Amino acid sequence: MIRKPQTLLLCAAMAASGVAQAAPSSEKKTVLTTFTILADMAQNVAGDRLNVVSITKPGAEIHGYQFTPSDLVNARGASLILNNGLGLELWFEKFTRQLGQVPSVTLTDGIKPVNISADAYKGKPNPHAWMSPKNALVYVENIRKAFVKLDPAGAKTFNANAKAYSAKIRAVDARLKTQLASLPKNQRALVTCEGAFSYLTRDYGLSEHYLWPVNAEEGQGTPRQIKGVIDAVRAGKIPAVFCESTVPTRGMQQVAREAGARFGGVLYVDSLTDAGGPVPTYLTLLQKDADTILRGLGGQK
Repeated sequence: MIRKPQTLLLCAAMAASGVAQAAPSSEKKTVLTTFTILADMAQNVAGDRLNVVSITKPGAEIHGYQFTPSDLVNARGASLILNNGLGLELWFEKFTRQLGQVPSVTLTDGIKPVNISADAYKGKPNPHAWMSPKNALVYVENIRKAFVKLDPAGAKTFNANAKAYSAKIRAVDARLKTQLASLPKNQRALVTCEGAFSYLTRDYGLSEHYLWPVNAEEGQGTPRQIKGVIDAVRAGKIPAVFCESTVPTRGMQQVAREAGARFGGVLYVDSLTDAGGPVPTYLTLLQKDADTILRGLGGQK
C-alpha cells in the first residue's frame, strides 16, 4: 500500500518550528528543501541570511509525495533546492525536470550507504542516512559548501553556524551512545514498521527488525511480513515494538498482541512536527526517539 501523499508546505507553521516561510524579499535568496528535517538543518546553517522553505509540510510521508502546480510555481522563485538522495524522494527527478533551471544539491553525497537486505528493495541504499548523527555532520558540511557557493558574502556566517551546529550534533551523538548502551544485552533490538533505523542501529549496536523496508513499498504490512516479525520478536523475547509517526500502527499493534510484546510507542523519522509538537527540530527528534526506545525496551533515561 502506497501511503497517500501530503499537500504543499509553504505555511506559517514552519516559521514557528525554526524553518523560514517563503517571504517576499529582494535581499534574501530562497532555498527549498524536499522535507522538514533538511529544512531545519539548513536553517541552522543559514541563520538570517537565507529564506529556507520545506516543500512538504510537518507530518508528511515524503517518499511518494505528489507535488502540485503550486509547488512548481513557488519553486521557480528559489535559488537552490536541497534534496536527500539515495532514492528517498521518488518524485524529485520529475519535479526538477518540470521545474527547469533551479540548481539542486544532494546532501548525502560523501556518505557510504547501508544497503537494504530484504524484499523489493534488496541491495538498494537505505535512504534514511540522517538517522545517524555522524552522517548528519556530512549533511551539514554539504549545506555549508552549497551556501558559501550560493552567497559568498555570507561565508563567515555560514562557516560559524555550521561549526556551532555540528558541535550540537556531536553532543547529541555522545549522549545517545551513553544512553542506548544502558540497554540490557538481551533487549538491544529495535523493531519498527519501516526499516528506517539501519544507520541508528549500526551506530549504537542494536539489531534491527521491520515490517517493510521503505514506506513507498507495495504491500506494506502483508501477512508474510507481519508473521516474520512476530516470529523474530518471539524468538528474541523482544519486550517492545515501535512504529513511525507517518504510517498507521495497526500492523505493529498486531505484532505486539500476537508476540506478547508491548507497543512501545511512536518514533519520528521522515518528518518534524510543528512548533507545538514533540519534535520541532532534528536534534529533538533524535533525543525523543532515544527516550522512547529506552522507555520501551526497559532502559533508563
